[in-house]
Amino acid sequence: MSEIKVNALKKYDGSTITIGEGGDTVTITPGIVATTLTSGTIPNARYGTPTFDASNLTNLPAETKPTIGSISPTVITNDSTAVTITGTNYVSIPTVDAISTTGAIVAASAVSFTSATVIVATLTLPTDGTYFIRIENNDGNAVRSNTALLTVSDNPVWTTGSGSLGTIAGNFSGTVATVAASGESVTFSETTSVLTNASQANCSLNSSTGVITTSDFGGSSTTPTTYNFTLRATDSQGQTADRAFSLTSSFAITTSGRFD
Repeated sequence: MSEIKVNALKKYDGSTITIGEGGDTVTITPGIVATTLTSGTIPNARYGTPTFDASNLTNLPAETKPTIGSISPTVITNDSTAVTITGTNYVSIPTVDAISTTGAIVAASAVSFTSATVIVATLTLPTDGTYFIRIENNDGNAVRSNTALLTVSDNPVWTTGSGSLGTIAGNFSGTVATVAASGESVTFSETTSVLTNASQANCSLNSSTGVITTSDFGGSSTTPTTYNFTLRATDSQGQTADRAFSLTSSFAITTSGRFD
């Protein structure tokens, strides 16, 4: 029975290892790139099946894999966009891929290294959908996000042309106009304070349908007025598109008097 020393053990990948004879003492000296070792058996020993127990091994160098904590923004369009990735153990300069849930892989066109915890990847993704993020350091250590962190979606698109929505009689009551935009679950709001201001156009905007109504167009005003305002369309991913519109009030001209 002899003692066998194994030096510079580089990696245990689960394959069969045949060392010595049954009853031999096996001493493992950590190597330069030793990785995780687990307990198990060493098949094909000449006598019996000796047990290999790595539970008490110490000072084995461990792989240092990068991690992904968060990205910003989480929703982008199909245009080239810089995405900031925050995590740990980044090594200058890693590669970054966006992996679609369909399996398609798109490499970042550029990656800038800020620190071991922050990198910025420039991504141009022509296909809408959700994407996993994969980062690989120069030493081959890599990580892929557990979930599809990135959503690619088009901004809402206005189908109502900008500009005047019409001329409405002052003090009119009813539906004034309707605006529309395409996109996923689009809602509408005003970014100015003109259309829905009781002291100005005095209208209401239905956030779901884009219908503009009033119970007294122009409120107390008796002077023809053009009201300029901006509406915003927002989709379910929080992407927005703004458009400028106007409404004009008119009043009939009345005359009185006697002409001989």
